[in-house]
Amino acid sequence: MAETPVAPPTSAPRWARKSIVVIVALAFALLAFGSTTQTWVDAEVQGSAVRTAHLSVQGSKAATSVSALALVGLAGTLAAAVAGRVGRAVASVVVVLAGVGVAAASAAVLADPRGAAEGSIAQATGLAGSQASVALTPYPALAAAAGTLLALSGVLLIVASRHWALRTRYDAGRAAAAGTAPDAAGAGSGHAGTDGEGPAGAVDGIDGWDSLSRGEDPTG
Repeated sequence: MAETPVAPPTSAPRWARKSIVVIVALAFALLAFGSTTQTWVDAEVQGSAVRTAHLSVQGSKAATSVSALALVGLAGTLAAAVAGRVGRAVASVVVVLAGVGVAAASAAVLADPRGAAEGSIAQATGLAGSQASVALTPYPALAAAAGTLLALSGVLLIVASRHWALRTRYDAGRAAAAGTAPDAAGAGSGHAGTDGEGPAGAVDGIDGWDSLSRGEDPTG
């Protein structure tokens, strides 16, 4: 049986190379996560029951979902780098959704910094609804930009992955096993169909020994 020739893999365009696309997506995911470790809202709390207090509210407290979504985007990017064709598509969609979530949560803080800092203010003062003046730092805007770019990176993963190799080691092994199975089956069937060999030959040999044990000539 002649083997089907396999065309050599074509190199992906420079913009679609796996190393470039994956590194870009990882960078934006890490940027979004890193921004949550910084101060997003500066609050000055005043009231009759508390003394004037300055609070620095980190992004992980002002928008708790941003950290989790950034990690999801990070994991999705790594999964897209090692998965098969279908897995890449699913992981890339996850990266897009994670980026959109990061951008949306960050935009919510930009729209209502007082609400984002309310929990930290109440925890520090022990009072809900305390009077406070708040000021935003650049980090919420940075996280929103990183989330938007992460979502775009997920779209790029979907498009670029079409130029990547289509088979993982598992896929290649499975295809090789499927290709050798017909040959093995054919060899087995040809052996069974040979006169005096295979299962029929084995049965005749057993009958011959039985004839000898009875004192008969099996060749007669």
